[in-house]
Amino acid sequence: MQIKNLNWYSDRLYRDMPLKIYGHAGKPCLVIPSQDGKHNDFESFGMVEACRPWIDAGKLQLFCIDTVDSETWSCQWKNSRERIELHERWIQYLMQEVYPLMQNACTDTLPMTMGCSLGAFHAGNLFFRFPDRFDAAICLSGVYDAANILNGYMDDLVYLNSPFHCLQNMPADHPYMELYRRSHMFFCVGQGAWEDELLADTRKLDGVLKSKGIPAWVDYWGYDVNHDWNWWQKQAAYFLGKIL
Repeated sequence: MQIKNLNWYSDRLYRDMPLKIYGHAGKPCLVIPSQDGKHNDFESFGMVEACRPWIDAGKLQLFCIDTVDSETWSCQWKNSRERIELHERWIQYLMQEVYPLMQNACTDTLPMTMGCSLGAFHAGNLFFRFPDRFDAAICLSGVYDAANILNGYMDDLVYLNSPFHCLQNMPADHPYMELYRRSHMFFCVGQGAWEDELLADTRKLDGVLKSKGIPAWVDYWGYDVNHDWNWWQKQAAYFLGKIL
């Protein structure tokens, strides 16, 4: 497996941001790790190995990045507006600095997103915000109501980064609707330990998607399926098989 390590200073985030790329060809996938995660997490927790069949076959490239969750969504003591402003700068880092690398890596297909836990929120948010840039998303055990993460706080930037709210209020004739309907989106959650909040949020999103006539694969796995890496490995492989 071809692996590349990159690192550069981001003027948007005022720090060095490492990036790890797995694969030599195929559909680029922006991988967002779980809460407070780093670019090595997908490899460390067996997710890269779960994706290996598609990587080795030249069908998939993983672009694994660092989050700033510890300063944004996880940083309960910090002012909410400051937290969401930093998150928005991270979004711009991804779209202005990382996304061009994915475009150059494969010019005949749009990239996709993938993430688990809070990474699923990020993956879904990026997909719904930029359906002209991404045509698929795999979201495992995610939350999709950003205000809930911020204890009810809402402003213009939180709204912009809350898939549940944006979709709920999106007009039927919005041009994004047709892009969503042409895309592949997968939302999966277990019903075992530590999945209660994620299960409730997935059901909320499921309801909104159905009410808008947006086709999506929403899977509720069994009561033995916990909020943990061993299940996300199985889920990632299962849904990649539906896309690639």
